[in-house]
Amino acid sequence: MSSKAPVYFFSHGGPTVMYDKEHPAYSVLQNIGKEITHKVKPKAVVVFSGHWEGSRSTIEVNTAEETDLIYDFYGFPAHYYKAEYPNKGNPELAFQIQVLLERFGIKSKGVTRGLDHGVWAGFHVAFHPEHNPLNCPLVQVSLYHNEDPDMHYRLGQAVASLRDEGIAIIGAGMSVHNLRDYMISRGSPQPMPYTVSFDEALKDAVEAEPSERQFAMAQVTKRPDAKQAHPWMDHLMPVYVAAGAAGEDAGKRTWTLHEGSMAWAQYRFGDLQTTDSMARS
Repeated sequence: MSSKAPVYFFSHGGPTVMYDKEHPAYSVLQNIGKEITHKVKPKAVVVFSGHWEGSRSTIEVNTAEETDLIYDFYGFPAHYYKAEYPNKGNPELAFQIQVLLERFGIKSKGVTRGLDHGVWAGFHVAFHPEHNPLNCPLVQVSLYHNEDPDMHYRLGQAVASLRDEGIAIIGAGMSVHNLRDYMISRGSPQPMPYTVSFDEALKDAVEAEPSERQFAMAQVTKRPDAKQAHPWMDHLMPVYVAAGAAGEDAGKRTWTLHEGSMAWAQYRFGDLQTTDSMARS
C-alpha cells in the first residue's frame, strides 16, 4: 500500500464562501480541511489555483516566505477587502519545485507574489486560522496561460514526488465556472443544463482507471458543452494538475453541487487510510 500524501481538488467558490456559512459547500470544505489537518498531517501544502497563470510555456513559483493577500475581485462590500489569512511560504520548497519542473523539461521562474482568493478564501473555510489552522508552509504554483489539458497533467506529474515527503498537493478551481451566465442568472440556483452534463462527464473521466485517466480527461475538454462550462478553462486546469500528481492512485469525487452556472465538485486522489501510518512513522 502507498504511503504517499493524497492529492485534492477544491472547488473553492468566490470570496463569499468565507461568509455564507449556510451554503452547503461551507461545511463540506470544513470537513475536507479537518481530514487534511487531522489525518494527512502534511509537512507542507503546494497549491495550484485557477486565479494564477504564468505564460503559455512557463510556470511561475512563489518564492516568498511572507505572503500578502491579493483581493482579485470587485464590487463586494468593504470588509471583503480587509479579510486576512495568516500563512507562511517556504523558499526552499519553492526552489525544490523549480528543480523538479526542470527535470521534466518544464520552464519555470521564481516570483514574489501574494495569495489570490482562489487559495485564501476556500482555505479560510477549510483551514480556519483559529479553529483548524494548517500549521505548515504553503507554496503556490501557477498554471500555464493556456487550456492544454496534457501540459497541465504533466505539470502535476512533475511535482508528484513531493507526496513521498508528506507534502499535500491541492488544485483549487471550480468543476464548472461560467461567470457570464452567473451574472445573467444571479440568484437562481436552478442548474444550467451544461452544469450537470459537464460535471458528470468530468466525474466519469477523473474516476476512470488511472492508466486511462489522462486520455479520458483530455477528451472532456473537447465536449460540446466544455466551452459553456468553462469559457476559459483556468478553473478547470487545476484538476488536471491534481490528476497528474496522483500517478497510479485512483480519483474519487467526494461531493458536488450543481448551482446555476457553477458546479462545486470536490475530489480526492489516493487512499486516505494509508497516510495514517505515514504520520506515525
